[in-house]
Amino acid sequence: MAARSETMEASRKAPSRLHEYYELCKPRVVMLIVFTAIVGMFLAVPGLPPWGALLWGTLGIALQASSAAAINQIIDRNIDARMARTCGRPLVTGRLTMTESIAFATILGIAGFAVLWFLCNPLAAVLTQFTLIGYAGIYTLYLKRATPQNIVIGGAAGAAPPLLGWVAITGEVHAHALILFAIIFIWTPPHFWALAIERRDEYAKVDIPMLPVTHGIEFTRTQVLLYTILLLLVTLLPWATAMSGWIYLAGSLALNAVFLYYAIRLKWWPTPGLPMKTFGYSIVYLMGIFTLLLVDHYLGALLA
Repeated sequence: MAARSETMEASRKAPSRLHEYYELCKPRVVMLIVFTAIVGMFLAVPGLPPWGALLWGTLGIALQASSAAAINQIIDRNIDARMARTCGRPLVTGRLTMTESIAFATILGIAGFAVLWFLCNPLAAVLTQFTLIGYAGIYTLYLKRATPQNIVIGGAAGAAPPLLGWVAITGEVHAHALILFAIIFIWTPPHFWALAIERRDEYAKVDIPMLPVTHGIEFTRTQVLLYTILLLLVTLLPWATAMSGWIYLAGSLALNAVFLYYAIRLKWWPTPGLPMKTFGYSIVYLMGIFTLLLVDHYLGALLA
């Protein structure tokens, strides 16, 4: 009886298979990707986007992003096993096998491409597929291990979601969509390098040439500050091009002031735990910027 009770208790504590597949998709990363893609969809049109394109575009991009995340874990499983931040991932612990993970990633990728091709438009499908290849293939397989500029060059794939969302609705690439791309592209280095400073020793142990490993923490702090200043300037572009109005401008300046405060402290007055606080704020910052873009798009039009 006691043995049966212990078995039931262990079963309750063990993660379900569904949960393991969910974790294989890097859900928190994918949620941020999908959020920025949805904002891109709403910004693409003056009123509300067509609900069919909105629904299927969101689903297709989410499926392809989840597939890319799963492929990333498949390729990086040996590295993940040696890092504290990633050692609990399903492939590392053995709760999912390679065969299961590859099949799952393949099904997600094919399904996402089909949804975008047949229910949105071929351009959205092709661009999203290139993004998957860029992240899961070019970045994960090559850039991540080849150069300390990996996160800068590879950031193009991570910056694509709002552009993909825009294309899913309109079927074309617009200059304003490229501005959304540029914001995330410039945001990625200070966002990730803050984390890399905190995890420098782990990256060094697994021979990943992140900037703090190859050029030192002090140099990386300088780069975080410089990119944060550049990010402030790039986030002015929606206002400068009349894409957004004063609501966005005021809010974005406030968000940038806080980000700049963190970057300055990180450069000249670093304290234990500050890199992770900077990393955490950078996520809040990006969500705030895109929320402001969305609010200004509709509320600004009403107040005009």
